Amino acid sequence: MKRWHIRDIILVTIIAIFMGVIFWAIGPVYTILAAALAPFGLQPLANELLLGIWVMAGPLAGFVIRIPGAATLGELLGAVVEMFLGGIWGASTLISGVLQGFGSELGFIFTGYKRYGWFTLAMSTLTTTIVTFAWDLIRNGYTAYHLPFLLLLFVVRLLSVFVFGGVLTKLINNLLVRAHVLKD
Repeated sequence: MKRWHIRDIILVTIIAIFMGVIFWAIGPVYTILAAALAPFGLQPLANELLLGIWVMAGPLAGFVIRIPGAATLGELLGAVVEMFLGGIWGASTLISGVLQGFGSELGFIFTGYKRYGWFTLAMSTLTTTIVTFAWDLIRNGYTAYHLPFLLLLFVVRLLSVFVFGGVLTKLINNLLVRAHVLKD
């Protein structure tokens, strides 16, 4: 298994800073979207639609760096950047960062950090969705919702995480390989 080197630490930090700024910039988008959906009783969908963006640092770091712990570290450092920029959730962002990173990391753990393709990204998408949804059942009171609405929230979250944490991560990785920044 690959070990951490200074190049890897710099790369995870760059990913985290870049993604942390994006996380912070999405905060106002979330607020506007939640307000627009609230009159229809669909405010929680704002979180689900955007969650894929907020969890993207984990799969991106894990898929690009390919070292155990990279997904968790990337997501946590991204959350630190978001928090220091004044993200709307304050220090609780750090808890979310750890849980989101761990959820992503589980997908890489299941493949033994040996396979880096669509299957690994699909596993990371699924584990991230399950871990973060379980957290929102507790933290955001999702247990109060009826089963059909819960299923809708879960499916929308799964699709969002797949698009951003799966498809976009793979496309970014492919661009970095073509630019000879990374080896495939």
